[in-house]
Amino acid sequence: MRLQVKGKNVKVSESVRDYAEAKLAKLDRHLAVDTMVEVELAAEKGPVPHVAEGAVFTKGPTLRAHESGPDVRTSIDRLVDNLERQIKRYREKRRHEPRRRTARHGV
Repeated sequence: MRLQVKGKNVKVSESVRDYAEAKLAKLDRHLAVDTMVEVELAAEKGPVPHVAEGAVFTKGPTLRAHESGPDVRTSIDRLVDNLERQIKRYREKRRHEPRRRTARHGV
């Protein structure tokens, strides 16, 4: 898994980057080696100031998530939970494809 952590309107400190890498390491066991994962951290004005957006670029669909929270670490935790749920669902769909042929009854 290749990981890229970016900041939008905020400078990403080394401790936050390490925290994001440690949390996103959970996704590594579900993904292929060359899968690209992007995380963008942003600071916005409003009731929920910290936003984390993530994108996982798989061979099939691109999985995206957007989470916000009162703290950067909280929004990263929520983002990882959301992405992990999506990746598990994606992997299950790939593993259990519907049968392409109909069953032959009476032959």
